[in-house]
Amino acid sequence: MSDVKTKTTLRVERSGALALVQDAGRLGVRHLGVTQGGAADWVSLGWANWLLGNAHDAPGLEITMGGGLLLKVEQAGTLALCGADLAATLDGEALAPGQAFEVTSGQQLKFERPVAGLRAYLAFPGGLDVAPVLGSAASTVRDGLGGLDGEGRALASGDVLTAASNELSLRELPASAQAWQQSLAAREGEALELPLVVGAQIAEFSGDSLYRAFNSEWAVDGRADRMGVRLTGPRLEREGAGMVSEGIPLGAVQVPADGQPIVLLNDRQTIGGYPRLGALTPLACAQLGQCVPGTRVRLAAVTPGQARRDHLEVLAGWQS
Repeated sequence: MSDVKTKTTLRVERSGALALVQDAGRLGVRHLGVTQGGAADWVSLGWANWLLGNAHDAPGLEITMGGGLLLKVEQAGTLALCGADLAATLDGEALAPGQAFEVTSGQQLKFERPVAGLRAYLAFPGGLDVAPVLGSAASTVRDGLGGLDGEGRALASGDVLTAASNELSLRELPASAQAWQQSLAAREGEALELPLVVGAQIAEFSGDSLYRAFNSEWAVDGRADRMGVRLTGPRLEREGAGMVSEGIPLGAVQVPADGQPIVLLNDRQTIGGYPRLGALTPLACAQLGQCVPGTRVRLAAVTPGQARRDHLEVLAGWQS
């Protein structure tokens, strides 16, 4: 357990590919043109926080790809790691995701490359000590909001990460969380199924296009980031006239003129004018946020009621 007089503190020695402070996101501000941000895989961040007894939406560190991110421990304490396996090591010893672990002053925590999944989440006791901007600590680089400096930038060498508390309530992952961790492993032979609530302009697509949309495999394209993920596969065609831009929810599946869907994620624009098939569920968005380029996926239509039940089931797991 952490020393009662100090809080777990790390210093960034090398910034890696992309590391951002993230929480549940900046909600209730899209009418201002501000996107939500937040953890791409909110489930893994939630379980990392749960391991330490934090609120599931406490600010943590989202580490994408690894890229050699190197963190040095300045004040001893306890951390938790969930989400992707980015070949993490602590002083050269392999560190698997899905656990809380102690660190001592001088140790080095390193993240190398994706082994399974794309984004790892590092939780601190009480969350990271970061001042909220518009109600959230989430880093949105494009909007210049949140993060350590309030301006949304990614971590840089010399940055200091400090826990908000020295209080802990250590736990072990339940079976449901272990299943989520295992689902991030490389899939062989079977495409990942992504539940989608149909709606928006779906009735304006041709019957052949709708058949292809839900009966074909799609590949995650290399053109993917926190704003959106392009899927490549059969061409989809819309038969309707032009449309006026409208509000865009998390997971919206837009189909631009080239007929290749784009799933909009946490750092998406707030409005858009491309026709949509509907929106992936929040759980599906978390799964997609862990997909490396080339991952095969399938779209599966679900009802709003089923999507809500699945979402509430995850939230209920954090109340125990």
